[in-house]
Parts: sequence; C-alpha cells; structure tokens
Amino acid sequence: MALVRKGSRRVVVDGTAYRWRLRGRPTYFQGLAWSPCTFAVEHADTPGMTLVVTTDQPHPSNWIGREAEPVLPSGVASAVRLALREGWTPTAPGPAFHLDQSAGFTPSL
Repeated sequence: MALVRKGSRRVVVDGTAYRWRLRGRPTYFQGLAWSPCTFAVEHADTPGMTLVVTTDQPHPSNWIGREAEPVLPSGVASAVRLALREGWTPTAPGPAFHLDQSAGFTPSL
C-alpha cells in the first residue's frame, strides 16, 4: 500500500528520510471523536511496508469541536523509532504494520 504523495510531509529519523501523511478529512468515527486519529508513514526512497500509527488524540478536524493536539514531526519521529524497535521493516514488502498508541483515548459520547 503506497502512501499518496500529495499532502505528505518529509521527516528524517536518524539519518533516514520518511514520508508521513495525516488524513485531511476525518473518517465518520474520527469526525465524531469515537475513534482516535491515525497517520501513515513510509520510507521516502524505497516504499515497502507502510506504518499505520493510531494516536491517543481525536482527529484535529473532528466535527464536535473536541480539542486535539496536532500531530508534529517530533511525534512522527518518535513513533518511527518505536516501530523500528518493534520490528517494522520499512523497505520490505508486506502488509501494513500497525502501531497502537491509543492508550488513554476516551471516545466522545
């Protein structure tokens, strides 16, 4: 699954370049703040296995006005380092690697 280049941002983690993207419009469940925000990361030069990170924050563009912290490049770099330690191989082909950091997320009622 290749990451759409349009709207993606570049981040360098420990000398390796990656591209990451946050979905611009939330899904229905994210819009209602029932499920947390997610973003995707892939190797910039040799895309292979995509990293999908589930955060502990609502989507910044949720429809109910719930306050959310923005996804920052420093947070993306931190998630990439953790995923690499947990076995993510960004240049190898394969299904998406999921990193769940949603502990502490409370859905809206």
